[in-house]
Amino acid sequence: MEQKYKLYSFLLWLFFLTPISLIAFVFYYASIGGFGDMPDLEVLENPKTNLASEVISSDGKTLGKYYFNDNRTPVTFDELPSHLVDALIATEDIRFYSHSGIDFKRTFGAALKFGQDGGGSTITQQLAKQLFTGEGSRDIIERISQKIKEYIIAVRLERHYTKNEIITQYLNIYDFNNNADGIRSAARIYFGKEPIDLDINESAILVGMLKNSSLYNPRPHRNPVGVKNRRNVVLSQMKKYNYLEEVIVDSIQLQPLNLNYTPESHREGLATYFREFLRAHMKTWINDENNRKPDGSKYNLNTDGLKIYTTINYSMQEMAENAVTIHMPRLQKEFFEQNETLDDSIAPFRELTSGAVDTLLLVSMRRSERWRKMKYDLKKDNEEIEESFFVPKEMTVFSWGGEIDTIMTPLDSMKYYKSFFRPGMMSMDPTNGYIKAWVGGMNYRHFQYDMVKKGKRQIGSTFKPFVYAAAIDQLKLSPCDTFPDSQFCIEKNKFGNVEQWCPKNSGDKYGRTRTLKNALANSVNTVTARLMDRIGPRTVVKLAKDLGIEQRILPVPSIALGTPDLSVYEMVAAYSTFANKGVYTQPVFIEKIEDKNGTTLYENKPITRDVLSEEAAYVTVNLLEGVTKAGSGTRLRTTGADEFNRAYQNVVTGYPYEFTNPIAGKTGTTQNQSDGWFIGMVPNLVTGVWVGAEDRAIHFEDIAYGQGASMALPIWGVYMKSVYQDSTLMISKDSFEKPKRLSIELDCNKFIIDSIGSGKTTDQEILDIDF
Repeated sequence: MEQKYKLYSFLLWLFFLTPISLIAFVFYYASIGGFGDMPDLEVLENPKTNLASEVISSDGKTLGKYYFNDNRTPVTFDELPSHLVDALIATEDIRFYSHSGIDFKRTFGAALKFGQDGGGSTITQQLAKQLFTGEGSRDIIERISQKIKEYIIAVRLERHYTKNEIITQYLNIYDFNNNADGIRSAARIYFGKEPIDLDINESAILVGMLKNSSLYNPRPHRNPVGVKNRRNVVLSQMKKYNYLEEVIVDSIQLQPLNLNYTPESHREGLATYFREFLRAHMKTWINDENNRKPDGSKYNLNTDGLKIYTTINYSMQEMAENAVTIHMPRLQKEFFEQNETLDDSIAPFRELTSGAVDTLLLVSMRRSERWRKMKYDLKKDNEEIEESFFVPKEMTVFSWGGEIDTIMTPLDSMKYYKSFFRPGMMSMDPTNGYIKAWVGGMNYRHFQYDMVKKGKRQIGSTFKPFVYAAAIDQLKLSPCDTFPDSQFCIEKNKFGNVEQWCPKNSGDKYGRTRTLKNALANSVNTVTARLMDRIGPRTVVKLAKDLGIEQRILPVPSIALGTPDLSVYEMVAAYSTFANKGVYTQPVFIEKIEDKNGTTLYENKPITRDVLSEEAAYVTVNLLEGVTKAGSGTRLRTTGADEFNRAYQNVVTGYPYEFTNPIAGKTGTTQNQSDGWFIGMVPNLVTGVWVGAEDRAIHFEDIAYGQGASMALPIWGVYMKSVYQDSTLMISKDSFEKPKRLSIELDCNKFIIDSIGSGKTTDQEILDIDF
């Protein structure tokens, strides 16, 4: 009997201990990698996740990100609102703060009900799955082994991280769909705000997505009823566990979803042209052998979570893009209306024969991305490619009223896009070179060529200040010095002239004697030619190079009238030298770069050089102030219409501007009104604007519409009015600082008295001068 008892006792213990031992062995076997590799301590402490690199504005806001598949930017626990954490715990793991990674009560409950009421995974287990094991396999054996690995990893995670760190990691790693990787991207994409700014309704929606981010996705027109029901479940859980009072829950459950869906992609958002320019710059920086990781490998812009702190001011960038968006549709509408009278065989081109138009379009075809893909990717011959441009296709095209779904041939699409005017605009602080705003076009999705730095166009009269500055620096001329406004020629063979050069004034009009200030204000070509004759083109070219002009300029007299093709970037930097007392400061667009841990990898060091004397720079600024007081820029100050009344009504957007503070600037208009420029300066901000079409044969016929004062100046005016309305930007309304030692006379009244007194000028000669 005793032996029987011992046998039964042995069998009982064996029955009890065998499964326990088996389970223990299975877990041990899994922990040493029996079911596949397990993360070691180093991997647990530094889990591998792809992090998007972030472009940050000077005022601390995100301009955009660089990523392949993972648009993830981590946040800290302090950046999560308390109600988001409460919603997560109430819905996903109510005993989170009391278990050690595994909630045995919930696990056994889920097992008894075969998972019908949901799984038994804790937040820590879900993090383990996200980081290391991935989605569950359909094979039951593999799924069990994955689950065992999750248990083990969850326990290890609990040993190495605090509870708050686990919550933060989980929310940072979760994929909320639509490029919303992690809670920060999700908050920005679905609600247009940072996580800390989420309200209870928004937090409940995002926590509801954790069950199935595809099924419960709040993206418009997807599953609004399901999303609302899931949100309400989350709110009910928060009420159940006393995180929210019933009256609050009832109120929120009646609310709509209140989405602010804002997709984040490389072609959308703020400062798209700048971000693409910056991407190219960062690739160069990354390839530099001096910029390597500690292990010697290259940084990856799309996965290493770099933080790029830029000089772009978020508010000013918004204001700049808004100014473009306000002005350009009005300008385009007027252009389309005026083009209705053009022959269809040449429209939208002017001064071209139909044959010349065909040639231009053929050249454009061969330069197009469509031609490149068909030629080199699809290996099509030229004839077949050309024929494809005449076959109608479904496409979505740009319009200022919104994208249009239509059917047209690729050739007609090309002509359609060519008919649009393009803008280029850059705003920079001349005192430190910081670029504050960069608008390379009006819609990056449809017009990807950047007209700030990549695009170079003829600059017209905006080049004349370089001639005047060189003359002032060399000859110590005063704005009150006078020159005859009569036709003037630089003879053949002088300065390398192949033939004599005799520039004409606009409208072929000539007048009396003019002061330098009057001549620049009215963009008088003959006076500029006389200055060029006295100092020579090589002097002007050298000054332009010292002012930061990168493009090669031929040292010939005709450059005085702005024949070179230059970029907005170059011109703004050059003009900034005048505002910065003759000191050139290389434009800066990055303040610093940090790695994902906050270690500084790069910090900007300003590059400056003395170009002009402080006196010459100030006198040049004084001349440019005359442009906005009595020249082509006066509409910045006036309130009444002039001879271009209809142009004011239709295309001079924002008029009247009614600025009263000191402004120095210069308009520019090229031949046939193909390019319109305006560069305006106040003591701590220089902003340049260019407007024109892709092809120079596309332009307004009438100079009232095509001049820089109508094409480009309104963008500057609208932008600066917005800038001045925000006092926190601290954009100056003061006068330009006068040098302590100024030997050149700027007061023309005193200059006249001295001239008469010295006998250099008679009373009659004074009467003949246009001041």
